[in-house]
Amino acid sequence: MADAAVSGTRSARSAQSEAPARRVLVAADKFKGSLTAVEVAERVAAGLRRAVPGLEVEALPVADGGDGTVAAAVAAGFDRREVRVTGPLGDGVTAAFALRGDTAVVEMAEASGLQRLPGGVLAPLTASTYGSGELLTAALDAGARTLVFGVGGSATTDGGAGMLAALGARFLKADGEPVAPGGAGLAELASADLSGLDPRLGEVAFVLASDVDNPLTGPKGAPAVYGPQKGASPEDVRRLDAALAHFVKVLEEPAGATGFAASPGAGAAGGIGYGALLLGARFRPGIEVMLDVLGFAPALERADLVITGEGSLDEQTLHGKAPAGVAAAARAAGKEVVAVCGRLALPPEALGRAGIRRAYALTDLEPDVATCIAEAGPLLERTAERIARDFLS
Repeated sequence: MADAAVSGTRSARSAQSEAPARRVLVAADKFKGSLTAVEVAERVAAGLRRAVPGLEVEALPVADGGDGTVAAAVAAGFDRREVRVTGPLGDGVTAAFALRGDTAVVEMAEASGLQRLPGGVLAPLTASTYGSGELLTAALDAGARTLVFGVGGSATTDGGAGMLAALGARFLKADGEPVAPGGAGLAELASADLSGLDPRLGEVAFVLASDVDNPLTGPKGAPAVYGPQKGASPEDVRRLDAALAHFVKVLEEPAGATGFAASPGAGAAGGIGYGALLLGARFRPGIEVMLDVLGFAPALERADLVITGEGSLDEQTLHGKAPAGVAAAARAAGKEVVAVCGRLALPPEALGRAGIRRAYALTDLEPDVATCIAEAGPLLERTAERIARDFLS
């Protein structure tokens, strides 16, 4: 299986004959369900140093805007700020954002992610992004002039209505009462008033960071593509899609929102991308934004070899995920890249096109997936020792 992971025609033996790398940069994402990005970097570094004592290893945990984004920023030197906000079903939760100078990294999943659902019970029709708006307000209160808004891993499909409400918008039914939280409640929306939005939003640089470029509605929209992952039945998907389409129709006149719903990124994180675009956010691929924010370029310049990775290297990896972004930047700088993963589902040719010389999967060492998940840390250290033998000897 290891042989199948080799990208290109050069073998590990030829790699050993080349001049060994002197400094290694570990820029990997989390192994979801097993290790955080910080833990991945720690384990890889431990394995490398056990094989090559004294090796210089620089760790730069990365994220693509989804869950783990704040942790990656904190690992890169940002301060962690905690605040009590409203969870997706209205309960209070403690969420965090990252701040360095006047730049804040805000992760919507911290407030409105699947992990914030009480008992893990899915609520596709009623989960709200209100807490994400409270997080953005907290960042503004802390003095942020640049907001990097990482979206992904959401429990919600409300088009960002909850977030907008927390920032001062009003969404009312025909009887003048606020619509119910969540995407389904938007079906009763009669009027929208955005005049109360926090005026500071017009004075900051607002970046929407996501690896998702879906529109808000339709066959490729947020309800159809991502709703089932949040517990939506086929009927729920139809209700949510119709409710979001109605939301857009009501907002078109007061917000001048024509065209935003079809914009890339509008469907990100249950449509919170749409709400962010209404606020003037500029959409950028999440990994590109995070590499800039985390200081990847100078770290890359110092490195001779780059190790990236995530839990599963598959087709999704090639479409805006962190390892693909790291590999593309490293290849542009003429740096060699290898990857670590729990599971490998890409052929050597695809790895090569992505700029990855070779991929090492934990399943090469332990075929049982459950064992790989349970013992990911030790297996990753052993994998790093293999990389050291192949590329650093």
